[in-house]
Amino acid sequence: MHMAFREETKAAMEHFGGVVEEQLERAEAMKAAADWTDYDSLDRIVIGVCGGDGIGPYISAHARTVLEDLLSEEIAAGRVEVRTIEGLTIENRVKEMKAVPDAVLAELRDCHVILKGPTTTPKKGDPWPNIESANVAMRRHLDLFANVRPVKIPEKSIDWVFFRENTEGSYALGSKGVNVTDDVSIDFCVTTEQGSDRIIRLAFDYAKRNSMGKVSVVTKANVVKATDGKFLDVAERVAKEFPEVEWDDWFIDIMTAKLLDPYRAKDFKVMVLPNLYGDILTDEAAQIQGGVGTAGSANIGKRHAMFEAIHGSAPRMVEEGRAQYADPSSMIKAAAMLLAHIGRPQQARRLEMALDVCGQFERRLAMTGRSDGADGALYADYVLETVKDPTLEDRWTRHRESFSA
Repeated sequence: MHMAFREETKAAMEHFGGVVEEQLERAEAMKAAADWTDYDSLDRIVIGVCGGDGIGPYISAHARTVLEDLLSEEIAAGRVEVRTIEGLTIENRVKEMKAVPDAVLAELRDCHVILKGPTTTPKKGDPWPNIESANVAMRRHLDLFANVRPVKIPEKSIDWVFFRENTEGSYALGSKGVNVTDDVSIDFCVTTEQGSDRIIRLAFDYAKRNSMGKVSVVTKANVVKATDGKFLDVAERVAKEFPEVEWDDWFIDIMTAKLLDPYRAKDFKVMVLPNLYGDILTDEAAQIQGGVGTAGSANIGKRHAMFEAIHGSAPRMVEEGRAQYADPSSMIKAAAMLLAHIGRPQQARRLEMALDVCGQFERRLAMTGRSDGADGALYADYVLETVKDPTLEDRWTRHRESFSA
């Protein structure tokens, strides 16, 4: 019995040693990473569009229509190219038994920015093999270390921006865990000085540049002392370099409650969190805003960036013949974030205002996900028509003031 335990322990320790070596190498690679892409210096910006799974191809197509319309002059002049990237589907990924097939990854690397529909991640009971999440793999391969998710609710005076660390924590090593015996399974969580510094620094810099004035750091450092403790220690050090930005720290459990507190919620501005906590809290925040279908998401790295909806692929809608009624707001919001990232702030601003007017203020078209509401194509046309309205800014301001009153 004890001999068997020693053999199982040795195998687990050898596995863990490999995980440690891999993370030490990753930390060294971060130290030597190239600088940020300068989009203004590029002769041509390449945008890749991946439809994904389920409702993904539908809502991605609507977002692409809006994006190409807003960039039509630059596309015609050859300064922007929009490419279709096939193959990031569950069927193709299972066929090759890779989270991101090699040929697809090569195409992604050739793009500067990516607009991506939701992809299916197999879970227990699904008909698919248990392959890794395409999102997790893309974030790792393209080093998309910052997941940025804005949430705005004018009537509640809420304007939040979440910076979720994307390449570390529990998710980064989610497929590296080990079943030591039939009785004991162990997963791993990783936090590095370099990974923590770059996400926390990005959050503080954003707060400074956008005059948001405050950063809240969210951990469970009182219990998870090594990894969360390091994240909080780095935050304390980085904060000293931004004296004009106030900061505080919260534990993840109480923060989930305080986002629902009408007296406290409006006080939060920029929040920065490790991977798992960021996933949980941003879904809660999106639900407060009106549902995960209303929220877009940016995955930012120094060389590449990927923009997507935060919700899943909703296969049931496809099975029930309702995919055309899927709300494209999340993907259109992602397109707005893409525009801002590549240095088109005016188009991004107008698109975000149009989404506010259409989705929160006027709501002339109801998106119900069924035939009793508008379909996605009609809603995208509504948003585009609103973007082009010369009175949009006055229209938005009037509604905003009415909601705030």
